[in-house]
Amino acid sequence: MTNRSSSSSNKSEQTFQAPKNLIVPFILLSLRNFNCHGYKILQQLIDFGFSTIDQGNLYRILRQLEKEEMVKSEWDTSEAGPAKRIYSLTEAGENYLKTCVYSLEQYQLMLNQFFSIYTKMFTLPNSKEEKKSKE
Repeated sequence: MTNRSSSSSNKSEQTFQAPKNLIVPFILLSLRNFNCHGYKILQQLIDFGFSTIDQGNLYRILRQLEKEEMVKSEWDTSEAGPAKRIYSLTEAGENYLKTCVYSLEQYQLMLNQFFSIYTKMFTLPNSKEEKKSKE
């Protein structure tokens, strides 16, 4: 690998930082337009494509987001049965979601470039072979 100068490295770190935990932006997005309980968030995450989600881990993440004041919760006792926590997005959570959107857009550009290069690398040899077979 080549050694890049620290000023170049610092500049790229300032302009793009991928979220450390990819599930967090999806949780915040789930809470963007309406408040819901953990089970509903879990269902939405599955709909987003998270195939294996540990329910206990989801609730730990929600509690951490609450400590970081990105979400807040209230007990809902309006329905029969045990009380449920209803989660909602805070202003800090909304701001973090916007940051995640920017970061994910930058990450998507990088991924698009990667797959463009990757595809060209693996389609060029085939086209050379096709030309040889035609001769």
